[in-house]
Amino acid sequence: MKKIFPFLLLVMVLSSFQSDKPAYRLFTGGGKAVTYQKMLQELASADVVFFGEQHNDPIAHWLQLELAKDLYQRHGQQLLLGAEMWETDTQTALDSFLLGQLEEPTFQQSSRAWPNYLTDYKPLLLFAREKKIKVIATNAPRRLARVVARESLKGLDAVPAQEKQWLALLPLTVDLELPAYKNMLQMFGGETHGSSMASAQIVEAQALKDATMAQFISKNLQKGQYLLHLNGAYHSDHHEGIIWFLRRLRPELKVKTISTVLQPHLEKLQKEHLNRADIVLAVPESMTKTY
Repeated sequence: MKKIFPFLLLVMVLSSFQSDKPAYRLFTGGGKAVTYQKMLQELASADVVFFGEQHNDPIAHWLQLELAKDLYQRHGQQLLLGAEMWETDTQTALDSFLLGQLEEPTFQQSSRAWPNYLTDYKPLLLFAREKKIKVIATNAPRRLARVVARESLKGLDAVPAQEKQWLALLPLTVDLELPAYKNMLQMFGGETHGSSMASAQIVEAQALKDATMAQFISKNLQKGQYLLHLNGAYHSDHHEGIIWFLRRLRPELKVKTISTVLQPHLEKLQKEHLNRADIVLAVPESMTKTY
């Protein structure tokens, strides 16, 4: 009877979970379910936390805001926010909005805010403005990333020096053998359809964004500060992308990652998501999207 009771208890717990409709569940990279508070403890030792999102997922955006609030409780004015969603040359507009010097329509236009700004990023910016938290625009200007996608990194040779201030330091070395970039090459058919040059240029444009985000994180993060960075999950999954470049700039920084994944069920972390990040945020595939 003593052996049967724990088994029955486990069945009851699993049955209860399956009959519920959880909006999300958190796991360690190894697949162990963890609470939100455990996640906070895991992130406490970091200098930089990369929150990898699916851009249209409302749960990730809500959790980013909740995490920012809790990190502010711990770190106060030492907390910084960084965002892929704003390009480096829009920092002045971003600063002006946070200081209350720009009306929102003007800010959206001058900062080239993403179409889902109002639903997905405005709440976080308003929180930052209320608490006077610095927000860093980290992404490469898309016009320059497009140059690389069309002409490769060599296309930046013709870009004026004034424009290059918004990018990672050049010349930029890209390792196309890194798993993330190699997977992108395969995804775009670079190794199977005779379009390796065009595919490599797309990957180089991605690497330019990663390297620029790393550069502006490194440039703005001072000793003793704590940075929460928002980006698409593919920019930080498996500690690659931005983190690969950041490690070469600031090897002393302690980095933790969160990745958002979609699953049909949340009872356990699916095999393909194991070790994707230090913390994996699993969201139901049926979750309502913001666009």
